[in-house]
Amino acid sequence: MNEVENEDLVFTLETIVDKFGEEMAPYAFGLCQNLAAAFWRCLNTSEASDDLDDVGALAAVGCLRAISTILESVSSLPQLFVEIEPTILPIMQKMLTADGQDVFEEVLEIASYMTFYSPNISLGMWSLWPLMVEALVDWAIDFFPNILVPMDNFISRGTAHFLTCKEPDYQQSLFTVLSTLMTDRNIEDSDIESAPKLIEVVFQNCKGQVDQWVEPYLRLTIDRIQRAETSYLKSLLIQVVANMLYYNPGLTLGVLQNTGLASTVFDHWFQMLQQKRKSGLPANFKREHDKKVCCLGLTSLLAVPGGQFPDEALQRVFRATLDLLVAYKNQIAEAAKETEVDYENELNGLESDEDDDDDGSDGEMGMDDTEDGDEAESKKLKKLAAQAKAFGYDDEDDDDSDDDDFSDEEEFQSPIDEVDAFVFFVDAIRVMQASDAQRFQNLNQSLDFNYQAIANGIAQHAEVRRVEMEKEKQKKAAEAAATPVPAI
Repeated sequence: MNEVENEDLVFTLETIVDKFGEEMAPYAFGLCQNLAAAFWRCLNTSEASDDLDDVGALAAVGCLRAISTILESVSSLPQLFVEIEPTILPIMQKMLTADGQDVFEEVLEIASYMTFYSPNISLGMWSLWPLMVEALVDWAIDFFPNILVPMDNFISRGTAHFLTCKEPDYQQSLFTVLSTLMTDRNIEDSDIESAPKLIEVVFQNCKGQVDQWVEPYLRLTIDRIQRAETSYLKSLLIQVVANMLYYNPGLTLGVLQNTGLASTVFDHWFQMLQQKRKSGLPANFKREHDKKVCCLGLTSLLAVPGGQFPDEALQRVFRATLDLLVAYKNQIAEAAKETEVDYENELNGLESDEDDDDDGSDGEMGMDDTEDGDEAESKKLKKLAAQAKAFGYDDEDDDDSDDDDFSDEEEFQSPIDEVDAFVFFVDAIRVMQASDAQRFQNLNQSLDFNYQAIANGIAQHAEVRRVEMEKEKQKKAAEAAATPVPAI
């Protein structure tokens, strides 16, 4: 390990850790210590000579990549992260500045693991927030998607500290940086796509606790919608409105009406919902998550009193929500079919691999002699992409793509995961029926035969989902009770 700054050795270490996974747990702390020491040696050498040669640079990056691989391999052992943190925190504090531009992405990945898998986010880790904010405003806009991951973790896993700490004031800090970026007319749409995602994180995780930020963020969002050019950014910004409606429909609708832009926003929203591509697939709100957020936001409007939300507007929202729920239901069903096919293909692939293993080839460390460096690097890139998805973020389809397929691989983890859009919709209707029978009757009578049939179908599906959710809940409880506590 004293030679760990050798780039080839670091890559070999990555391969070993990647292969043996959690079995590396007893060695994780020592490996991270040695890798951190090797990284500092590379850095000190470069500072002494004012130049870091290619070999040294690769070794430094390799040390950080290897640390990430180790952290991933022990992700089910949160206590290890507490032990490892003092070793790697100084690296993150040093390199999340302009000094670390060459390794910024690798350091952010480590920060993502530490903020996601640690039992809790320490004050030491919170010291990274101001560094990321400063870098984002000054020079790191290209790294915004990478910065999004740990900042999401800070807010979603350290919600109480985010809300209560005043020195520094993280709420104000976040609004300041997002306001700076979203109002900058020199920044391209593609460079600020992470901004509305962070706003979503705030309002989903801080429900009922950030009323004072509804109007500032809503005004900021509406201003950017009017200047947005790409359909993807427009979709993300509309989802901010949807998230705020789900957060507090009366407050959000009041702000929209006070700005005089309520009709403009809803007209734009419904127009985007209706747009289709040549294949017939939605042109906007392509992912399940997008549709669910829109469903929850629009459904929340059903709870707004008639005095604030007239029947005509309610009827329009109701029909749009029904159409959206149907599209959402169909997409879930299609995804389930694709998952089943992928699983069958994977099983067939395993059987094929077993047949290949019988041909007498003698591989080493799981790689046979025919695997060259390019193939190994390809595997590494695929692994890094998988890590990004583990935190719930992946690239959206290019707006200009002619491909009729669209990806829904983002595995979001958020408070709305436990909310079923169909059950939420039906429950909202029942509340309206009980609290304002006349309004419910007017709404029901406004529906033609087609929409009445859709509404009945959604109601039936919601009851099926209630049963399924209860079974899923019981299954998770049983699995949790049967899972042994992992030993380090």
